[in-house]
Amino acid sequence: MNNSQNKIKWYMLSFMCFSTLWGFGNVLNGFIYFNGTQVIFSWILMFVLYFVPYALMVGELGSAFKNSGGGVSSWIYETTGAKAAYYAGWTYWACHVTYIASKGSGGLKALSWMVFQNAETYKSFNTKAVQLVTFAVLLFFCWVASRGLNPLKKLATLAGSSMFVMSILYILMMFAAPAINPGGGYLSVDFSLKNLIPTFDWKYFSSLSILVFAVGGCEKISPYVNKVEDPAKGFPRSMIFAAVMVIVCAIFGTIAMGMMFDINEVNANFDGYNANGSYWAFQRLGQYYGVGNVLMIIYAACNAIGQFSTLVVSIDAPLRMLLDNEDARQFIPAKLLKKNKYGAYINGIWMVVILSGSIILAQILVPNADTVLRQLTQLNSVTMPMRYLWVFFAYIMLRRQSGKFARDYQFVKNNGVALFFGVWCFFLTGACCILGMYKKGDMYTTLLNVITPLVLIALGLILPAIKKREGKIAS
Repeated sequence: MNNSQNKIKWYMLSFMCFSTLWGFGNVLNGFIYFNGTQVIFSWILMFVLYFVPYALMVGELGSAFKNSGGGVSSWIYETTGAKAAYYAGWTYWACHVTYIASKGSGGLKALSWMVFQNAETYKSFNTKAVQLVTFAVLLFFCWVASRGLNPLKKLATLAGSSMFVMSILYILMMFAAPAINPGGGYLSVDFSLKNLIPTFDWKYFSSLSILVFAVGGCEKISPYVNKVEDPAKGFPRSMIFAAVMVIVCAIFGTIAMGMMFDINEVNANFDGYNANGSYWAFQRLGQYYGVGNVLMIIYAACNAIGQFSTLVVSIDAPLRMLLDNEDARQFIPAKLLKKNKYGAYINGIWMVVILSGSIILAQILVPNADTVLRQLTQLNSVTMPMRYLWVFFAYIMLRRQSGKFARDYQFVKNNGVALFFGVWCFFLTGACCILGMYKKGDMYTTLLNVITPLVLIALGLILPAIKKREGKIAS
């Protein structure tokens, strides 16, 4: 009876997955990068052909390795071996280097909107000064992490929940606005077929990494697979329902934006909308309801807390996941494993300062602060999905050794079909990351997108060689 009482209902897991995955930024990025309402077509394809099989594969991996606490690294260790597990752990950490670089900029942007309540002030600041302040923010939070102090971890959860609530609130309030304030000056959305089918050009394919980045990360819910009532039926039902909720929010969120923003104006001021679109959305929403900038200020406050709390958690948690892992430690030089008196990996934190700081300082050459935010969005869309490659690799290796691992839940019974989906998702993720690196007419962003992953991959390959050399010197 107690065991039954501890089981999670399938719909509860759906909401857990939904709130983890979805945020207002996903709606904005889809709208501006895919020509407004044309993104609806791409959202549907992405969920049917990528997210649903991805989530169900994660469910099978979680079911097979229910006693493994290391997530993707543990799956790779069990299916492939220790060295591959190290590379998976390294990739997960390395992806956060670019993510960390973006959080400081995002937090400062949110603070600027809270204080000045406009887009122009932050953009008018000298780029060199903004990037130096962003670097100082990184140093401060690295110092916080080095002291073993993580006071913002609970705030990160609270801010994430509040941002999720704000994104749902935006959709509901925007659809109710015409009835409450008929004279708000809303735009009519064109639902003709030609306005919904995108143009399949280079810009389209090089932006797909934005959508992959938006729907990825459901491996976080893998520990709950075996805690669902009747996993074989309950888990796929919960994931499909989560996908339906997300696609509904993506579609209705896009329509809500289409009622508010003219896509021609967005394309004419792309960097501005990339940096400020979410704040303009809540600012206009407040105007429709006659409350001025109140909604925007609340959103900016939630975003500022979320950006800075995520920054300190991203410095600390991925580093500990990598360096605390006994299977990975045998490939990591001893100096990186050094802890200070507070129990923090001090040299690992210095590595974060050097790598994330280099990205921040490299953008001193960028024309303005809005362009910096656009570059970081595109860089994250290229690097962050690289960690998903290991999920699909682990799944392929699991199904190649299918009889070796017992599990309560399987994505599909047929091994050939399972391998097809694993290879398909692996290929699609890799292709989107590579295509997303090239930005036509913007060589600086292209170089940043290419050099950053190459440096991180090279460093991950070099560390085991240094560790091996340490062993030879010691012997």
